[in-house]
Amino acid sequence: MNNQYKTIISLCDYSGIWSQPYLDAGYKVIRADLASGSDVRLFKFPGKVHGIIAQPPCTHLAGSGARWWAKKGQAALLEALAIVDACLRIVTVSQPEWWVLENPVGRLGDYLGAPAFYFDPCDYGTLGGNEDAYTKKTCLWGKFAPPMPLFVGELTAVAPVLGSKMHILPPSPERARLRSMTPEGFARAFFMVNK
Repeated sequence: MNNQYKTIISLCDYSGIWSQPYLDAGYKVIRADLASGSDVRLFKFPGKVHGIIAQPPCTHLAGSGARWWAKKGQAALLEALAIVDACLRIVTVSQPEWWVLENPVGRLGDYLGAPAFYFDPCDYGTLGGNEDAYTKKTCLWGKFAPPMPLFVGELTAVAPVLGSKMHILPPSPERARLRSMTPEGFARAFFMVNK
């Protein structure tokens, strides 16, 4: 089947990085994100879907924010889980060939069980570049082919010379957006094994 007839849904797709390789390869990509005016909780049945990428916001789920969980209260957790539930509802009704839900290490495992796969951005760094040379242990749940961190074209694991740079980002209105960006090397590696 020609890629132009394959639909990829990318949920909570603020940056568009993870779904970009699909768009570049000629897939029909439907991006849904609250920042662009599309609430995944109101996403309607799209018809036949080839693959689903879900990246629900981690603000109230990531372990890096555990010290604020009690102060945020149960309402913040319920809001976060409602978005995760909406993503999983879309997976259930669409029955795609493959699907993946991403979130950093945190409390989502308490609700979804153990992840199918873990990765750090440095596992898929880019030769000649430093952009993904950092750690941020990230969990993937779903039904997908895991992109193994090894030489794949221009991609290879790189030394995490930037350390855990997410923890040292200064407070700013852009901090959450910067922390949630999908590493480009990982996005390309995932695409290579989930077409």
